[in-house]
Amino acid sequence: MTTSVLAVRDLKKHFPVDAGLFGRARRTVKAVDGISFSIQPGETLGLVGESGCGKSTAGRLILRLLDPTSGEVHLAGKRIDALSRRDMRAERRGLQVVFQDPYSSLNPRLKAVDIVAEPLRNFEHISKDEIQARVAALFAKVGLRPDQLSRYPHEFSGGQRQRLVIARALAVNPKVIVCDEPVSALDVSVQAQVINLLIDLQREFGISYLFIAHDLAVVQHISHRVAVMYLGRIVEIADKVSLFAQPQHPYTEALLSAVPVPDPTVKSKRIILSGDVPSPINPPTGCHFHTRCPYVVARCKTETPALRELAPGHAVACHLR
Repeated sequence: MTTSVLAVRDLKKHFPVDAGLFGRARRTVKAVDGISFSIQPGETLGLVGESGCGKSTAGRLILRLLDPTSGEVHLAGKRIDALSRRDMRAERRGLQVVFQDPYSSLNPRLKAVDIVAEPLRNFEHISKDEIQARVAALFAKVGLRPDQLSRYPHEFSGGQRQRLVIARALAVNPKVIVCDEPVSALDVSVQAQVINLLIDLQREFGISYLFIAHDLAVVQHISHRVAVMYLGRIVEIADKVSLFAQPQHPYTEALLSAVPVPDPTVKSKRIILSGDVPSPINPPTGCHFHTRCPYVVARCKTETPALRELAPGHAVACHLR
């Protein structure tokens, strides 16, 4: 059996709010409320859901940009959620990130060559000439020209900046790259180019991706499996073919019904959910989705559904399945 390159077990992040007179938090925001999943070598897991569901927070917990309230994160079999900052530094070369806004994640005072070379200087003991050669090779891999090595971030287009960020992430041969909405700030034509680049790099280097996004069409194109989050919890996880063809959770059904069909002759029925997303400060009891679910029964309001497997590789958290 293949060992998971990334495994998350019952991961939680609760942010205290409304400190009282004596500095005690009276309420908490349950941003991530007990999620579990694993990613195999060379696999892409798409993590989708509405804005505010906790998917970006989950990515930051895995990257150790935030410390979890509880739960475990394992990278290549090693538990990393409890490591000190010093011990975590050695693991960072195996876990890289591509953020949504490439410009904000690049140092505007550094030239492109130095941006990509920085992780090599931090983690590799190689000569200056070897670093230059590695950076030039990375530029070629992501579709940037040699004459762009000496440019600053503001001299690149949005798509080129994201290629620069991808080159930096690739520099230390990571096992996993967390992609947090990596194409949502780009034009549609450029989105396709960047997505296809990520797919090509995965095939060549065997990298695994945690692909966080809200655009289901993009997720369907790049992912092998998809996990659906709602209000801090995973409500369904399956391979992309099963999930898009036969969604089992009512929330997943509603999400997929909102995806435009590029064929005017095909009639699709849009599922309109009633009400707003509840506050993570005071989430509903039982199933978090029961306040908006068209199939709600009494049990949904009091008992939290477990994420259970309905078919091999297809799990759903719903009392009606």
